Amino acid sequence: MVKLMHIVFATGNKHKVEEAQHILLKKDITLTQINCGYPEIQADELEEIAVYGAKWAAGYVKQPVIVDDSGIFIEALNGFPGPYSAYVQYTLGNKRILKLMENEKNRRAIVKSVICYCKPDEEPTTFPGLIKGTITHSERGTHGFGFDPIFKVNNKTLAEMTIEEKNTISHRTKALQKFAEWYNR
Repeated sequence: MVKLMHIVFATGNKHKVEEAQHILLKKDITLTQINCGYPEIQADELEEIAVYGAKWAAGYVKQPVIVDDSGIFIEALNGFPGPYSAYVQYTLGNKRILKLMENEKNRRAIVKSVICYCKPDEEPTTFPGLIKGTITHSERGTHGFGFDPIFKVNNKTLAEMTIEEKNTISHRTKALQKFAEWYNR
């Protein structure tokens, strides 16, 4: 019988937890979500934001945690919104991002996730994952969250994929798989 390992996922985003549970359970790791409201620093790198959040959350809950910081980096917009993706999603939304992209021929983008693991009073470890795709001309699909309806990989947006399909290719999957391999050692 396989012994399941367990980790606390510090996030307020239930969608990230749902995806992570699907991914990590296949690696014999279970999750508990804790929304401790860790502060997100303003920085240009996802790694820096994830490290700060994981250190803070591990100290707050007094146990090892993972955090996930993710962003979409649109080439024609010089990498915008990047580490500010959650804020831009909340304030502008997909329709306004598409408006910014209206006359752009270059629609290439990268979606990146950084999983950061940290024990209280120890240095954290980061696990990045990314996928390349393009920005669509309109929102498509009803699954997923955030920028999923406007980010296309292999002719389908992430929002047109079931969670199972998305989890075979996603940035979060790549980061979580790296974490799971390291954690299970």
